[in-house]
Amino acid sequence: MANQLLSTVAYRDSLPEGYTRPEHDRPRLADVATDTNIPLIDLASPDMHRVIAQIDQACRTYGFFQVINHGISEELLAKVMAVGLEFFRLPPEEKAKLYSDEPSKKIRLSTSFNVRKETVHNWRDYLRLHCHPLEEFVPDWPSNPETFKETISAYCREVRLLGLRLLGAISLGLGLEADYVEKVLGEQEQHMAVNYYPRCPEPDLTFGLPKHTDPNALTILLMDPRVSGLQVLKDGAHWITVDPRPNALVINLGDQLQALSNGAYKSVWHRAVVNAAQERLSVASFLCPCNSAVIGPAAKLVGDGEEPVYRSYTYDEYYKRFWSRNLDQEHCLELFRGQQ
Repeated sequence: MANQLLSTVAYRDSLPEGYTRPEHDRPRLADVATDTNIPLIDLASPDMHRVIAQIDQACRTYGFFQVINHGISEELLAKVMAVGLEFFRLPPEEKAKLYSDEPSKKIRLSTSFNVRKETVHNWRDYLRLHCHPLEEFVPDWPSNPETFKETISAYCREVRLLGLRLLGAISLGLGLEADYVEKVLGEQEQHMAVNYYPRCPEPDLTFGLPKHTDPNALTILLMDPRVSGLQVLKDGAHWITVDPRPNALVINLGDQLQALSNGAYKSVWHRAVVNAAQERLSVASFLCPCNSAVIGPAAKLVGDGEEPVYRSYTYDEYYKRFWSRNLDQEHCLELFRGQQ
């Protein structure tokens, strides 16, 4: 049903039916704060011990951080944003070729989050791509725009290298061997969501995405440099805006790192809001454990005589449970606590 795509129709005056959130579940944009202390980490610093300590502190307090001098060129970041916008501006009949509302499909264009289950829709279209190994998936990626495959492939390669580098720093921050997390996660899958949030006539009444955590291990987010939309829950109490910084990437911890750290690190609750003034694009890259990976707290992080906070499980079990729920339900990790 490609006619559900928001990017094919301009809604000028009011939200269409099915997008208005109940009164208790609205963004309340006037109550959102700005936090000038959001961790910003320079990965080119020669003091790697300091970088690891900064990442560790950010993971324990915020559950996310921004990185600069991350090794991905400014030119490539700009090309990714440009080709993403170009894709969503294609004619409806071109986009219809890729449309699907089947969550298990590995390459699909869709809208909202899970239109088969949800009762209120989200003000978002998105292109979902599997990205590793590239040679397996790229042939089925969009051929239009003509630079799409080349540009996004180049970005995927760089993001994977960055993600593995960050996982090494996270391992060291936890006091583990540098390759511990990467080994536990196995041959990691890599997914991408190119998110398009059109201008919204009533942004106070809906979300681009409601609050959620990410079910994977690590998310690397390229934000639209022109407009903010990402908000993060700080201290479980109040929402803060994450403003875009030139050439920075946002790093979100996913649920699997919270489990591996025995709850020391936080998988951050976050959401996307929309605005009436301009469209917004973001590109989220997800590093995911292989389905057979057994996830559980590292033994070194469980005190003598104590029970681990979470039981062990396979990522396949977790991911299926995550997708069987609504996005904004209780933290999915709560279903894996203790010796259940």
